[in-house]
Amino acid sequence: MPDQAAVPVSLGQTVIRGLTCKCPRCGEGRLYAGFINLASRCERCELDYAFIDTGDGPAIFIIMLAGAIVVGCALVVEVKYQPPFWLHAALWLPLILATTLLPLRSMKSLLIALQFHHKASEGQLIDRTPK
Repeated sequence: MPDQAAVPVSLGQTVIRGLTCKCPRCGEGRLYAGFINLASRCERCELDYAFIDTGDGPAIFIIMLAGAIVVGCALVVEVKYQPPFWLHAALWLPLILATTLLPLRSMKSLLIALQFHHKASEGQLIDRTPK
C-alpha cells in the first residue's frame, strides 16, 4: 500500500471523509466501533486513532444549532397557536432528540477529519527563559 500520508488530500475530500465517518487518512476504513465510540485504529491503513481529541466541540456545535431550531419553532408555535404545555413537550422532545443525536456522529467525525487535515495538536508551552 502506498504511503497515504504523502498523498495530498483537498479540504473537500476531508469534509466528505468526515461526514461519511471514514478514516481521515485513507477515506476507506471505519472511524467508529460503536455509535460514538472510536475504533482504536483504521482497519485499512492502520492509522492509530490515539491522536484524536475532539473534546466537547461536536456537542457544542450541535447544541447551538439544535437550540436555535427548537427554540425558534417553539416560539412560532406558541405565538401563533398557544398550545398547552403538554403539547409543547410532545412536539419538542422528539425534535430535540432528532436534532441532537442524529448529527452528533457525523459532526464528531468531521471535526476529527479537519483536525487530521490541518495537523492540529495539543498546544505546547515553549520555555523562553534565557540560559
